[in-house]
Amino acid sequence: MVKLSDIKAARERVGRAIYRTPCTHSLTLSRITGCQTYFKLENLQMTGSFKERGALNKLLQLSEKERNAGVIAASAGNHAQGVAYHATRLGVRSVIVMPKATPLIKVANTRDLGGEVVLHGASYDDALEYAKQLAEHHKLTFIHAFDDDAIIAGQGTIGLELLEEEARFDAVVIPIGGGGMISGMAVAMKELRPEIRIIGVEPEYYASMKAAVKHGHVVDIQGQPTIADGLAVKRAGEQTAEIVSKYVDDIVTVSEGEIASAILKLLEIEKTVAEGGGAAGLAAVLFNKIGNLEGRNVAIILSGGNIDPNLLSKIIERGLAKDGRLMRIRAMMRDRPGELARICHHVAAAGANILDVEHNRAFSNLEVGGVEIDLTLETRGPEHVLKLLSTLREDGIEARELS
Repeated sequence: MVKLSDIKAARERVGRAIYRTPCTHSLTLSRITGCQTYFKLENLQMTGSFKERGALNKLLQLSEKERNAGVIAASAGNHAQGVAYHATRLGVRSVIVMPKATPLIKVANTRDLGGEVVLHGASYDDALEYAKQLAEHHKLTFIHAFDDDAIIAGQGTIGLELLEEEARFDAVVIPIGGGGMISGMAVAMKELRPEIRIIGVEPEYYASMKAAVKHGHVVDIQGQPTIADGLAVKRAGEQTAEIVSKYVDDIVTVSEGEIASAILKLLEIEKTVAEGGGAAGLAAVLFNKIGNLEGRNVAIILSGGNIDPNLLSKIIERGLAKDGRLMRIRAMMRDRPGELARICHHVAAAGANILDVEHNRAFSNLEVGGVEIDLTLETRGPEHVLKLLSTLREDGIEARELS
């Protein structure tokens, strides 16, 4: 099992090659959540994720023979980029096996950082098995994404940095995929401050560590597609599960909608881009998945920011719709000149903004000569929309909100 001394040695080993990320206090989210909320911004690492800490620690301990032969890893994106970046920097060949469904931005970034990308399988676990086969066939050193002492120790350096912050944290909330980060951080922080609470967060669709702790051993779970793709691990690590069982106080799960909401909150309030896995910790705090945090100093690990722009766009739109700031209304009226202008006048007077207009004549249920007009609007929220609908009805325009 990884020891505190291993984590301290890792910190000395990686030195200034790893950015000591800031831990910022959010006044707004502290007010919303009821606890003093801090974010450890690992999305600011060179590769956009904490993963390069463990990757570099592992690479620096390779023998000369291993360095000359090269390394191989399996990853959904962040571990891939960490290995590729530091291997290239150190002059070591790196081969990265990624699931076929990996977001294009992560594939492109891995290649740009010098990694030789091989796309294989539908999940991380498929990529993992194939990477092990390639490692044996080509005599490459396999670098596991989480179940490796050097990886765990490297990720644990985040915990040492948090303990040196001016704020004295009562709890730390950490996303869990395979468990490398939470394992290293838990050892570092619990050994030095046993009273600190360590809380892990998993997506509901991939709660592999929670299952491992419940059964007393690692088990395979049946996952489903998740926006927290970096946490999509069907089987927790053997070593990480042992450490988590010993040091971690609790593991909670969050839904897809809760993760999406947290991504939007970080973007709007903190002006910070987080991927699904990176925002999981805030989702747990926002939606009260963790008890006894009121008034406490809470550090949330924002583990990565490598999100597909297309996915981010969808999350923003759905989030705005959920908050009532992006709405669709349908007006039913006579199909004659000036009617659309009348609606637009009321929308403008209410201070809403029209994004899209769609006329439906042929497929409406109205009598011949009628038309349905669907408007997509930017609004200030549900109350704003209700006021606009009331104004339209007062002018004889039948209108309703569309779900």
